[in-house]
Amino acid sequence: MPEVRRARSREIEQRLFSLPEFSKATTVMFYASFQSEVETHGMIRRALAEGKHVVLPRVKGKELELLEIGNFDRDVSPGAWGIPEPDQGKPANVHDIGLIVVPGAVFDERGNRVGYGAGFYDKLLAQYRGMTAALAFELQVVPQVPAAAHDVPMKKIVTETRIIETNSKS
Repeated sequence: MPEVRRARSREIEQRLFSLPEFSKATTVMFYASFQSEVETHGMIRRALAEGKHVVLPRVKGKELELLEIGNFDRDVSPGAWGIPEPDQGKPANVHDIGLIVVPGAVFDERGNRVGYGAGFYDKLLAQYRGMTAALAFELQVVPQVPAAAHDVPMKKIVTETRIIETNSKS
């Protein structure tokens, strides 16, 4: 149901853009959505139009390379596994990012997440102390997600119906 996903993604966008942490951040790292994920392409274009510095990840070996883009339509094309990635941009440092928007498959209200298995975000977030917000549809929030010691919990989860403050101390 692409139209339902689009409508719910727009509700999530309104909640995300209303967060004080989003307003305060001069640099925001997004993910470029793929398949059934919360749709971020419009959010990225809007953040750029509002004057934010936007960083997107690109898979490089076993790490995520961070690149600041200037124009989503010009700077992004399908990369690893067909996931949209920046094919040009200015190298960015994770410590300069005010808010990282994180994808995932399943979340619990404590901020634990199940990603897509490669561990890219856990490696990146292990060195990051700033604000993290996962975007999820309400049906992706479950009572409990198994968490390993290396997993980094999200500080907020934004769904189409609420903003979950996870009380994560990371």
